[in-house]
Amino acid sequence: MRHLRYFVVLAEECHFGRAAARLHMAQSPLSHQIRQLEEELGVALFERTTRRVALTVAGERYLERVREVLRAVEVAGDEVRRLAAGETGRVTIGFTGSATYEMLPVLSRDLRESFPGIELDLRGELLTPDQVSGLLSGELDVGFLRPPVRAAGLDVHVLREEPLIVALPAGHRLANRRRVRLDDLAGERFICYPSLGRSVVHDISAEACRRAGFTPDVAEEVAETSTIISFVAAGLGVALVPESVAHLRVSGARYRRLHGDPAHVELAVAIRASGATPLAARVQRRAIEISGG
Repeated sequence: MRHLRYFVVLAEECHFGRAAARLHMAQSPLSHQIRQLEEELGVALFERTTRRVALTVAGERYLERVREVLRAVEVAGDEVRRLAAGETGRVTIGFTGSATYEMLPVLSRDLRESFPGIELDLRGELLTPDQVSGLLSGELDVGFLRPPVRAAGLDVHVLREEPLIVALPAGHRLANRRRVRLDDLAGERFICYPSLGRSVVHDISAEACRRAGFTPDVAEEVAETSTIISFVAAGLGVALVPESVAHLRVSGARYRRLHGDPAHVELAVAIRASGATPLAARVQRRAIEISGG
């Protein structure tokens, strides 16, 4: 690369003295470097006389190609610097169901505007355990999930806390109330997130119902938030969901707040504690900024 740059400067100046001055070096080392380049190529690039230095025909063609090479090297260097700074590249982001309908559109729009060089691979409706395994395996770069996250090896930052609300069929006896008491739902059929530790929202909802004096009568367990609300709209049951799910509008479903101090769930952003890409770290920082953290 040094030889190529020396060659271009000499080709532009056609004068060893001026070229050496531009390169901040003496004429003798410059002449030696050019000779080395010509010997490696086996071709004379310059015609030298006591009065002038000029490119040969081979030198003129070589100058065209070398300029292309140097431009390509400059572009490549800029690309890797931007990649290392987290300004370009591809990032795979997972979103828990409820964040799919609020956080995902806000964050993706912000990232596309702030970092147009970023390619986003967005994966919504992922339960927390699936995101944890995806982050640890490298399948995901960033996850928006529900704590607690007990797996080691992740950098988890809580973005906010939100209350649970109830989703009701439009014709339900409680749908016209502004707020609903949790114990009013005793005896109702529930559409729930998956049990057995697969959903943080399920576990928190079940504990809230237990404190209210009843155990939910589960009609269906469903992983996708959109399907839960569709089942509610179809009259198959009621559901406890994070407040942000109210951004999902489905005909036939109504959202109502709960009386008193309802149970809350947290939303966090997570990346790998070690080995995270600069781009993943940048997305995490931006998510924290957007959330006011």
